[in-house]
Amino acid sequence: MRTLPVADPGTPDARGPLRYLWWVARGQGSTMLAGVGLAVLWWLGQALVPAALGKAIDAMAQRDADTLIRWSAVVLGLGVLQAVTGVLRHRFAVVTWLSAAYRTVQVTVRQATRLGATLPKRLSTGEVVSVGNSDIAHIGNAMDILLRGIGAAVAVVAVTVILIATSAPLGLVVLIGVPLMAAAVGPLLKPLHRRQHAQRDLQGDLATRAADIVAGLRVLRGIGGEQVFAARYREESQRVRQAGVRVASVESLLEGAQVLLPGVLIACVTWLGAHFALEGRITPGQLVAFYGYAVFLIAPLRTLTEAADKLTKGHVAARRVCRILSLEPDVTGGDGRFRVGDGVLRDGESGVEVRPGRLTALAAAAPEDAIAIADRLGRFAPGDVTLGGTPLAELPLTEVRRHILVADNGARVFTGRLRDELDVRGTATDEDVRQALYASCAEDIVAALPEGLDAHVAESGREFSGGQQQRLRLTRALLADAEILILVEPTSAVDAHTEARVAGRLGKARAGRTTLVCTTSPLVLDRADHVLYVEGGVVRAEGTHRELLDGAPGYRATVTRGEG
Repeated sequence: MRTLPVADPGTPDARGPLRYLWWVARGQGSTMLAGVGLAVLWWLGQALVPAALGKAIDAMAQRDADTLIRWSAVVLGLGVLQAVTGVLRHRFAVVTWLSAAYRTVQVTVRQATRLGATLPKRLSTGEVVSVGNSDIAHIGNAMDILLRGIGAAVAVVAVTVILIATSAPLGLVVLIGVPLMAAAVGPLLKPLHRRQHAQRDLQGDLATRAADIVAGLRVLRGIGGEQVFAARYREESQRVRQAGVRVASVESLLEGAQVLLPGVLIACVTWLGAHFALEGRITPGQLVAFYGYAVFLIAPLRTLTEAADKLTKGHVAARRVCRILSLEPDVTGGDGRFRVGDGVLRDGESGVEVRPGRLTALAAAAPEDAIAIADRLGRFAPGDVTLGGTPLAELPLTEVRRHILVADNGARVFTGRLRDELDVRGTATDEDVRQALYASCAEDIVAALPEGLDAHVAESGREFSGGQQQRLRLTRALLADAEILILVEPTSAVDAHTEARVAGRLGKARAGRTTLVCTTSPLVLDRADHVLYVEGGVVRAEGTHRELLDGAPGYRATVTRGEG
């Protein structure tokens, strides 16, 4: 029994969709070869039945009992062969489908982990979600159809050889008719490919819109914007529907061609065969065999046109996967040795310095400046950042992530047991959890839950208000106990009373640790050991909160909202 998914999916070839599909096929080469072999035997088992049946009919017409029994046994043997190989072929087809789908999921998830904060900057939620929703199925179908498609091609060749050996004109009809069928279907593939690609893009945009609406539903209800966004969603969904209809119009032509073209070929073969039988050029058994071949050819010929359709869809899906796999993170890992020690974390672009063991606050006239600085200090964006004089870019990324934690309001509360979501490393004691809840003023949230810390959190923590989610995120950040903690607006969604308590408790909770809080809250700024004022992306003043209120007009206007 083969275990799926495999432990190591390997390194994908993302230079193009065809190269990626070839990489997926090579990754399960032995399985696919076995599947192709079984598919060939399965199709040949069906292809040879009309010939054996024709021989049996001729033997019966000649009253040759021994020959009749022999060919009847051959027909029985071919039936057994079809049954056995059909079951095994299907098993290998399922393994092939699953292996291709799992391998695609593994490499895309691994790439998403590697990209980290870069992924949401480059791709929308819908584009990423669509890989798991539909693209893995199309890639799996492309691998599956290769097995049956190759077997079908072999069966068509075998039937053509048999027909030519029996009657050259009939064989030539099939030999010429099959390429003509393929040529007739070819012009439909390019528009199908183009329309499927457009539909995939629209589906990704619609999924992004849906994710945004769900994430902001509470806010939308508060401001009465539900109907506006619902109307936009309906408008986009109609565009997706229209794109689907355009795809279906081409697919319907393809489906019709799968019936019409083989039917025309069958009619020609049957008509010629009947005339040859009347002229005595072929025996009655051969006529029955020719009719059987004409009927049999419907299946492999339809499989070949189906292969063209599914390989086209697989090509479109692989292109989307390659787009994700070809992205590079904004920051990459370094090879240096990591030591936090007593080093100062400094951003050369802005002049921000975070000194060890202190609670530093950063007040920015423009909120986006504070976010950009936090991203550079946490190495989520490239920048001239040093730690103890060593460029942060030269330090191992895994160690940077372990020692420097950036916690912003874009972080999510995931589904699962609340305690597990707060203590993500699983190392905190009950006392650690209690202290972190106290520091973030989140004890009342846990107390209100019937099961306390064992309560199950719904998707994205939707049962909690915005302020409650913010306090739980702060609890999680404190429990991580990073040597350098960077908080971005950790109290923006709580009331003034709660904010004052958090401000008073945060310094004690982080005593002896290095902490930077990006905020314009006077309550938090007043509790900081040192305050930096940033304007235009550069530090313009620094000191205590009260010193800056007296000596920096820009700072005073920022933190008092122009009321001071």
